[in-house]
Amino acid sequence: MIYLFQNSREYDYDVRAIALTFFERAKIQEVSETEWDRQKSAASPEEDTLFMRIEYSDKHIDGEIRSSEGKTASQSVDCDYLDHEHCRNDVSRFLYRLCSAFTGRVLPWGTLTGIRPTKIIMKWMEEEENGAVLEQRFTDTYLADPQKASLCRRVAAKEREILSAHNYEEEYSLYIGIPFCPTTCLYCSFASFPVSAFKDRMEPYLHALFQEMRYVSRVCRKPLTSIYVGGGTPTALDEDSLQRLMDEIHRLFPVDSIREFTVEAGRPDSINRKKLEILKEAGVGRISINPQTMHQETLDLIGRAHTVDQTREAYALARETGFPVINMDIISGLPGEDIRHIRGTLEELFALKPENLTVHSLAIKRAAHLNMEMERYQSLVKGTSNDMLRLADQVCSQMGMEPYYMYRQKNIPGNLENIGYSLPGAEGLYNILIMEEKQDIIACGAGSSTKYVFPSENRIERTENVKNIDHYIQRIGEMIERKALYLGE
Repeated sequence: MIYLFQNSREYDYDVRAIALTFFERAKIQEVSETEWDRQKSAASPEEDTLFMRIEYSDKHIDGEIRSSEGKTASQSVDCDYLDHEHCRNDVSRFLYRLCSAFTGRVLPWGTLTGIRPTKIIMKWMEEEENGAVLEQRFTDTYLADPQKASLCRRVAAKEREILSAHNYEEEYSLYIGIPFCPTTCLYCSFASFPVSAFKDRMEPYLHALFQEMRYVSRVCRKPLTSIYVGGGTPTALDEDSLQRLMDEIHRLFPVDSIREFTVEAGRPDSINRKKLEILKEAGVGRISINPQTMHQETLDLIGRAHTVDQTREAYALARETGFPVINMDIISGLPGEDIRHIRGTLEELFALKPENLTVHSLAIKRAAHLNMEMERYQSLVKGTSNDMLRLADQVCSQMGMEPYYMYRQKNIPGNLENIGYSLPGAEGLYNILIMEEKQDIIACGAGSSTKYVFPSENRIERTENVKNIDHYIQRIGEMIERKALYLGE
């Protein structure tokens, strides 16, 4: 528990965001000055209780953190804090130094809590080309580790190169969600339902999905850049259903003229030769086969009902089928794993040589079973370390890969990142477009989110589809009406 007193809520969001990067999963309770003093002086304060005080005066801020055991830290800063445009970074650095002084920790991304750090350097690149200057500015502004500044600049440079080659703002991309999986993984919070319990929903779900897809194909008149079929696990569909999905996509959308067609095959236990042939014949050029880890004991623990051997076999089948780009996802910081496990997984993937490798840091999301059953798994969850991500960066470089997209999540312990690596020329275009918010992403299916981009107004709007499969089926007309607010008829 953190008891927080502020004599102004001028930077309340920043105070809470930075505090929670240092004191992960803590509950923050804002109190009056009288209550703050009473709790601090209580005869028997609660164990692990912290007291945080932020006071604003004329162009000056004072901060203090005190523990129930008497440990203290304090910081102050002179700045015109009412001038948010010019002083927000000063305030953020003050808050960061206060928490860092108390904990003795430094965070790789410094004061940054946003999910798209590359946008910052992308903007700076409009006025500065020198990479060293950009990285130093990033480090100074956000107190970030130089390695993160370098990583961010490298990703931004790759994204800029790809985005400058085409007028993507005048087009749109299509996401199609298939919310079925062989089983539900421990860490998963997506709209994902096990096939064993929801097999009877597949047919009515596809019927509703095709209705939504038909509407989108009718009203979207911009050129189509890319199609991404995700989930869930799209290949959890049976062969006949997968074929019908591919046929409907071809009937409704100009697949032959798009720049990228991706399907997440995802779970190795959902893949067979026939399904891969269906995808290949449909023109899919990029698939994902996601082991998450190459350690069987971890797969068993997290509910991935497949074996390491099945991952190898699925990858070999995809190679035999002739897919030009195969992506593989791994997660660092899985329960029970440390850097030795990550090294072993990376060595296995090095031998397979996929064109893409996406490295996720474990995010402990509110709706995931891992979070709801945290007491059971607490001793196993160490989280991602920056050393794990540095190792992944090193191994990917040895594989000839470059980082090409990156995003962060607030629920990642250690304030770290997710990053995609690719061989030159094999980058996942959809991943870049959705991260950099350069065009409309029209999404169909349960739990999907549509994003409408208005570049001239610097504005983004969203419409959400319900996650529950039965509600999606029953309310498909409403899902279409939500899109009609922006897409029309």
